[in-house]
Amino acid sequence: MKLAEALALRADAVRRVEQLRARVVSTARYQEGEVPAEDAGSLLAEAGQVLDDLESLIRRINRTNAVTTIDTGGTLTDALARRDVLRLRHGLITAAADAAAGRDQREYVRQLRSELMMLSALPVAELRAQADALAREIRELDVRIQRSNWEVDLLD
Repeated sequence: MKLAEALALRADAVRRVEQLRARVVSTARYQEGEVPAEDAGSLLAEAGQVLDDLESLIRRINRTNAVTTIDTGGTLTDALARRDVLRLRHGLITAAADAAAGRDQREYVRQLRSELMMLSALPVAELRAQADALAREIRELDVRIQRSNWEVDLLD
């Protein structure tokens, strides 16, 4: 099995657990004299089995990520950490640029010349250029990660 297939299975398992959790919660109590729509105990047992399988899958994915090297010279785990930090950095720079440009303000417009004017404390154009460069770096790194996911076999 390829790493990308394992990642898809992981996502499916997480969704399945969430669905089972919702069904368990909705059937955990019922009114006397009524018959519950589903057996909460068997749903809970099924969720437990899916979680056990998920843990095993996550362990295999993590082992594979830790030993797989990609074309940047580091491991897949290094690339994932880099991508996460790049996304956080991009969000920060974008939020700063939006705030400096006044996007977060309520359409404030001066009505009188005597009113105080709002000024930007940050260089918006430079921040936008940084955000664009970060977005490009994220996309390029994501392509390399996705390529590895489809080329690498999942470890046992």
